[in-house]
Amino acid sequence: METLKDKKTKKESGIRSKISGAEAIIHCLLAEGVDIIYGYPGGAIMPVYDELYKFQDQLSHILTRHEQGAAHAAQGYARATGKVGVAMATSGPGATNLVTGLADAQIDSTPMVCITGQVPRHLLGSDAFQETDIIGISTPVTKWNYQVTKASEIPEIMAKAFYIAKSGRPGPVLVDITKNAQFDELEFDYKPCNQVRSYQPYPEPDKGSLQEAAALINNAKKPYIVYGQGVILGKAEKELKAFVEKAGIPAAWTILGLSAMETDHPLNVGMVGMHGNYGPNVLTNECDLLIAIGMRFDDRVTGDLDTYAKQAKIIHFEIDPAEIDKNVKVDVAVLGNAKDSLQQLLPMIKENSHESWHNEFKKKHQQEYEAVIKADLNPQKPGLTMGEVIGAINKASGDNAVIVSDVGQHQMIACRYARFTQSKSNITSGGLGTMGFALPAAIGAKMGAEDREVVAIIGDGGYQMNIQELATIFQNKTAVKIVVLNNEHLGMVRQWQELFFEKRYASTVMTNPDFVKIAEGYHLKARRVEERSDLQEAVTEMIQSKEPYFLEVRVEKEDNVFPMIPSGASVSDIRLK
Repeated sequence: METLKDKKTKKESGIRSKISGAEAIIHCLLAEGVDIIYGYPGGAIMPVYDELYKFQDQLSHILTRHEQGAAHAAQGYARATGKVGVAMATSGPGATNLVTGLADAQIDSTPMVCITGQVPRHLLGSDAFQETDIIGISTPVTKWNYQVTKASEIPEIMAKAFYIAKSGRPGPVLVDITKNAQFDELEFDYKPCNQVRSYQPYPEPDKGSLQEAAALINNAKKPYIVYGQGVILGKAEKELKAFVEKAGIPAAWTILGLSAMETDHPLNVGMVGMHGNYGPNVLTNECDLLIAIGMRFDDRVTGDLDTYAKQAKIIHFEIDPAEIDKNVKVDVAVLGNAKDSLQQLLPMIKENSHESWHNEFKKKHQQEYEAVIKADLNPQKPGLTMGEVIGAINKASGDNAVIVSDVGQHQMIACRYARFTQSKSNITSGGLGTMGFALPAAIGAKMGAEDREVVAIIGDGGYQMNIQELATIFQNKTAVKIVVLNNEHLGMVRQWQELFFEKRYASTVMTNPDFVKIAEGYHLKARRVEERSDLQEAVTEMIQSKEPYFLEVRVEKEDNVFPMIPSGASVSDIRLK
């Protein structure tokens, strides 16, 4: 097979050499260091798949069983590695099936490039077979998108796509490529993109703002840090830890910030949010200084904005100017990558301990332990709890697994009780709350972090939304460990129905199939646990397996997740029962 190098040699020797747009796409991907693509072929993207077939030794394609699965797998890969995930689909329904994954990646700032095929240029706007306006559809849920109609555009647009996806605040990009552009030829010359006019992805931290922030921090009596995924995306884990330890400030995480610092660090005080820990929520309204690092003041974190931290000065470290003062008005904004900002801040900070303030968090934790945690992790009732399953996974994995959770009660329990020792270990759908996320995302995470155990924690509802991806696991022998916590309900909705709708369980009771038989039908090792005496042994067997493994755990049907901030209530109104 003639290589690109051979073609360049011909060009340099005066022999005209061109490649097709489809082949150019493959060379662009290779130039960007892509090693895995998740996708599903179809007519409008077939020329690219034909070229991909010729490059199998350089670029792996993972055939998912649904395009939504491809998008979530690309997300899982990106979240586990920090690289750009890549998904590919055909036009029409293939492209529209990517939209949920795009929306999820957009709100969770996940770097992803999606490539879609499109009908030929001359048929655009004619309602041709499998034509949809994917540019119009995806505009609200992408960081950038573009429709390529000429082969000559491909190198520049692909370079721009990867740059935009991974720079600054990351996000998903969609490139739609008409079929004629895939067939037509071009003189290929790829130049990586390192700037886009009017786009400034890395604002330089302002020294004056840093000095203002340092003065507030050094003079605060009850300072409090809430850190989010911006720490992980900015590779600022070491800087965060150094700042927290030098200043002696209690630090809490958002769901997506979880694992940026080891969960057992003595200055880590827990999780904020609707089902977060009692102290971090209540004491938000007692601190005199709130330091937000790489988080966006989501409504699930703030509760009622009219009562959120009104007594406190607020500092916001953030890379995206659009997030400043969007939900919460702040006193000092420090724009920039969290790593750069914290590096420059650290020499300005005085050493401190704030022991009496820390004791307040310890007291609140003890209250929560007696009211909630003890019963979750060491229950006295016969039925299994979700919390003790997470505890068994922690023990079997040595707190070193990547936990990929779906959406619902099990997600909140996993984020509350999973323990982590390294970053990029907690992968979940945060902002969009996408049921069906975990199974395909775990596939991508395992392929990106082959040396780590990857455990998908899924409810019986979300599991059935993308259950077909068991075939992807089987075909690729991906050693994902799947745990379905089966309570035969759509648990989170049922909890709300119990607490706020007088136990009218409208459409939340689930009559489920035999999950073990289904897993065995895909040739996966499978087991069911219903008794506490079998739990730890089964989880250990699963973790130690070198192959994919499915474990169904039958848990209490009507267990609720507490603490809980009722929707629209203040963080001070968090309920322990």
